[in-house]
Amino acid sequence: MLNQDHISNFNRDGFVILRDAIDPSLVNAMAAQLDKWIDESRAHASNYGEMLNGKMRFDLEEGHTREHPRLRRVGNPVDISEPFQQVLWQGAVVKAVADLIGPDVKFHHCKLNIKLPNTNTRVDYHQDHPFDPHTNDDHAVVLVMVDDMNENNGCLRIVPGSHKGPHFTHYDGDTFTGKVDEATQKMCQEQAVSVEGRAGDVCIMTGWSLHGGTANKSSNPRRLLICDYFAADAFPLLPPMVASEHHGKIVSGYGTRVARFREGTVELPYHYEHDSFFGAQGQKAAVAMN
Repeated sequence: MLNQDHISNFNRDGFVILRDAIDPSLVNAMAAQLDKWIDESRAHASNYGEMLNGKMRFDLEEGHTREHPRLRRVGNPVDISEPFQQVLWQGAVVKAVADLIGPDVKFHHCKLNIKLPNTNTRVDYHQDHPFDPHTNDDHAVVLVMVDDMNENNGCLRIVPGSHKGPHFTHYDGDTFTGKVDEATQKMCQEQAVSVEGRAGDVCIMTGWSLHGGTANKSSNPRRLLICDYFAADAFPLLPPMVASEHHGKIVSGYGTRVARFREGTVELPYHYEHDSFFGAQGQKAAVAMN
């Protein structure tokens, strides 16, 4: 699926971009499902739709109303929608991931990060592996553009080469904040590059790549499907932050009972009480008024 340039870019920069990777019919199917979920969210005043670990699947930004919906995250859409299963469990995405960390690959979890027009949702800079640490680092994060993505609507931004170290703390004292400290945030803002593309393009990054993104102040939505995959012999050190009934599903090759360990140490998170990491990063959710 991938050529040597793709693989070299991934190893050097910590990410690679694949153009027109997803069939337009599947992109349209995902977008249509998302439109329905956004419309359904109008009937809710606070987060809703309980998942396996008791957290809510549909996460609403503070200020959400029927007239101006602010759905900002959907946890594990593969649990409730077939088009997302097709994109993440078969075809081009799985083949590309297998070329990078395979051939034996398992699904960990997925989510939709949604930046609707003129909302405040942002993503402070962080690394993904600290949220779900495993016995080794063969971890690929796939980001599927459901809409065109650019600087105007809050595109993903990645710090090239940051996967090579260091591994930053995501704590402030004893509080797990899900982001790096302010000095590192400033460094990221200065060094990060924008990942722009069209609906159907895919970015694959490592679990240690520093990344974030600003709020969408344009008139166009920016909806991004994100999926974490691990090598089959990478085993979780903690239960998943975003629980899916399909956690651990083998999507390429074969499973194993043998865990492979990397040398070194890794900081463990704790399970934040919020429904999504936006809350852990200090961004408030909608609250129903009595």
